[in-house]
Amino acid sequence: MNNTLGLISAFLGGAIVGAGAALLFAPEKGEDLRKRIADILRRKGIICSDSDVDALVEKLTKELESENAEVEA
Repeated sequence: MNNTLGLISAFLGGAIVGAGAALLFAPEKGEDLRKRIADILRRKGIICSDSDVDALVEKLTKELESENAEVEA
């Protein structure tokens, strides 16, 4: 049961990071993108402020940059 829960959590975490990456690399203005992310999160029942969305975008960007650096090395 714990293995299944861990597997599901890992899958959902990966899906969230992947969705965030897709949104970040989409050719869209940053302001529009942040609004879109906030709207998606609110529809999912996650209440967040603009600064929360900015922090999330910054965190995802740093994670993606570090992953890209590892792949290129």
